[in-house]
Amino acid sequence: MKKMLAAAVSRVLSWVAQKPASGVLVASCNYSNDATFEIKKCDLYQLEEGPPVTTVLTREDGLKYYRMMQTIRRMELKADQLYKQKFIRGFCHLCDGQEACCVGLEAGINPTDHVITSYRAHGLCSARGLSVRAILAELTGRRGGCAKGKGGSMHMYAKNFYGGNGIVGAQGPLGAGGQIFEAYNMAALWKLPCVFVCENNLYGMGTSAERAAASTDYYKRGHFIPGLRVDGMDVLCVREATRFAADYCRSEKGPIVMELQTYRYHGHSMSDPGVSYRTRQEIQNVRSKSDPIMLLKDRMVNSKLATVEEFKEIDVEVRKEIDDAANFATTDLEPPLEELGHHIYCNNPPFEVRGASQWIKFKSLS
Repeated sequence: MKKMLAAAVSRVLSWVAQKPASGVLVASCNYSNDATFEIKKCDLYQLEEGPPVTTVLTREDGLKYYRMMQTIRRMELKADQLYKQKFIRGFCHLCDGQEACCVGLEAGINPTDHVITSYRAHGLCSARGLSVRAILAELTGRRGGCAKGKGGSMHMYAKNFYGGNGIVGAQGPLGAGGQIFEAYNMAALWKLPCVFVCENNLYGMGTSAERAAASTDYYKRGHFIPGLRVDGMDVLCVREATRFAADYCRSEKGPIVMELQTYRYHGHSMSDPGVSYRTRQEIQNVRSKSDPIMLLKDRMVNSKLATVEEFKEIDVEVRKEIDDAANFATTDLEPPLEELGHHIYCNNPPFEVRGASQWIKFKSLS
């Protein structure tokens, strides 16, 4: 028995000695600086031309997109865990599976562009530059959150980012209203540089799009407004379509509608298991064939833009970042009760805030 064990250990040690360390392997690779990829052609509505069908991806951008998408994926899975552990209360709408939409949109616009969205905002917050720590702490209602723990899942803000908003469709009039306010007159609305984005994940809450709509061509729903239908599972396709749409608006041609065909692995919210109106096999088929993170990774490896070992290292770093952020989000202090009413009104007299006990009240200063 001892001889057999010694022989097995010897074989393992011999294999380890022959296998190069990941750092050595990475250092010895001859990387390509960039590569050209074909992307799916967008469906067009009232447009003579659309986004390109090929695009160039640099190694630097590819690694950045991968890290951003992996961060969003892991962050949402951690939020799922924290919700089930009751650290997160109330509503929580996750976006895992839709990472290419968040990252591709951000890659196609400028940091100075203004973005407003609906309640499923965690991924967009991350893409806009908010730290995972600030997002998870906001989800758990801690004062280290991006809205000091007072906004929660559906009311997050960042620089040039004005939402989530908890009301379905609220981002439309809020965003357009803000633009009109800047333009000072209604006649300027048609010339405003607005890109209206619809993320079509094939289901509206628990109902499939085919059962809920007479027409599922949502990119045509603007009627007199031109539209695009985009592969929302491909970060490069989303990036190029967003660049096209942004350039279209900036050239004073008016607004444009962009439908991103995507898929979400979680249900509508944490109260929705997501498998009563679709099968687990359907979800698994999308994961195995169209997962946005997997598609980018395979492209980069096959084009020698990166190695599998590099992606593994990124995965380890992302997991550590998420775990550290989750630890902060579950140990940071909650905002004091007397501050809960701050930032609601401006230049108004103080008003009362009632606590959990109806006999305990605080005066809140605006």
